[in-house]
Amino acid sequence: MNVYYIGADVHNNSTELAIENNCKIIARYSVPTAIPAISNVLASLQGKKYLAVEEGSMAGWLYRNLHTKVEEFIAADPRRNKLISSDGDSDDRIDAAKLAALLRGNYLKAVYHSEDEKRSELKHWVNLYHDRVRNAVCNINKIRARCRMHGIQIPRNVLRDPVHRIQWLSKIKNPVLAKQLNMLWIGYDATVTQTEFARKQLVQLSKIYPIINFWRELPGIGFIRAATLFAFIDTPWRFKKKSKLWKYCGVGLQRTASGTDKKGRPKPAKLQLPWAVNGTLKDAVLGAALSAIRQRQNPFRTDYERMVRNDIIPSNARHAVARKMLTVMWGMWKSNSRFDESLLCSEQNQTTVSYLKS
Repeated sequence: MNVYYIGADVHNNSTELAIENNCKIIARYSVPTAIPAISNVLASLQGKKYLAVEEGSMAGWLYRNLHTKVEEFIAADPRRNKLISSDGDSDDRIDAAKLAALLRGNYLKAVYHSEDEKRSELKHWVNLYHDRVRNAVCNINKIRARCRMHGIQIPRNVLRDPVHRIQWLSKIKNPVLAKQLNMLWIGYDATVTQTEFARKQLVQLSKIYPIINFWRELPGIGFIRAATLFAFIDTPWRFKKKSKLWKYCGVGLQRTASGTDKKGRPKPAKLQLPWAVNGTLKDAVLGAALSAIRQRQNPFRTDYERMVRNDIIPSNARHAVARKMLTVMWGMWKSNSRFDESLLCSEQNQTTVSYLKS
C-alpha cells in the first residue's frame, strides 16, 4: 500500500500541497484554502495519507474538517520545526516539501486541537474575554498616564462611574486634557461593554459542563479561572501523567544537563520553569494558587505555610501549591466529582496529591 506524506503551507487565499512518496515529491498542488478543494486532492490519493500543517489561526478549522480524511493530521508546533525557516531558501512550495519530509521523519510535534465545535467555540470566547480585559486595562493605564503628565491624580470612583466622571471632567481647567480623557474613556467604556458581553457568552456556554462549577468550590478558583482552565486543557485524558499537565500550564519543571566536571562525572541537572507556555493559562493557575494562599484557612494555604517554615522560598512554595491545585482539579475532572477535602493528602517534604474516586 502506498504511503503519502503531505505537507501543506496554508495561507488565507491559497494552500500549497507537496506530496511525498518513497522519499520523493511526486506531486504539487496549489489550491484555494477551502475544505472541498483540499479534500479533492486527498481523495485522489489511494493509500495511507499523513497530513501536516503549521500551527496557525486556521489550523483548528482544518483539523476539525480534515482529520477524518487522513490517517493522521498534525498541526505542527513552529518552535519545533525551525528547519523550515532556517535552512536555505524558503517559499511556499519549498516550505511545503520540507514539512512533508519532517512529517515522514517523525520530527514534528503536534499541537492539540479539539474535535468538539462547542468546546472550540468556548475557547474562542475565553480568548476574546481575556483580550478585552487586557484592552480595558491598557485604556485605564493610558488615562492615568495622561493625567500624570499634567500632575493630576484620578479619584478611584471617577475611573468607572460615569456620573462622577462627568462631574470631575467638568472641573478640569485644561480643556484639551478634558477632551483627550473623554476620548480615552469612550474606548474604555466600549471594552467594558465587550467584556461583559463575552462573560455572558461564557456563562451560557459553560452550563453544559458541570466540572466548571465543581472547580469553583476550590479556594482561589472563580468562574473565569475555571472556564479558562477548562477551555485550554479541553480534556484530562490528553496527559498521561501529571508532570505533563504541570508543564503545559507553565508551572512544571524541566530538567537540563550537559557536560561533565573535571573528574568526568556528569554535572548536576538544573531545574527551571519552561518559558514557552500559554501566558493566559499560566496566569490563571498561579493566580488561583495565590488567591488560595491569601484566603482563610484551607489545605493549600496550610501546605504553603508548612513549606515556608521548612525554608522553601515563597516563589517555589507558590508554584508547588499551583501544581497541587492542578493535580486536584485533574482528578476531579477524571472522576467528574466534587472536591472532597478528605481525599487530599499532604506529605511533609514534598507536595503530592492523591485524588482517586471510583
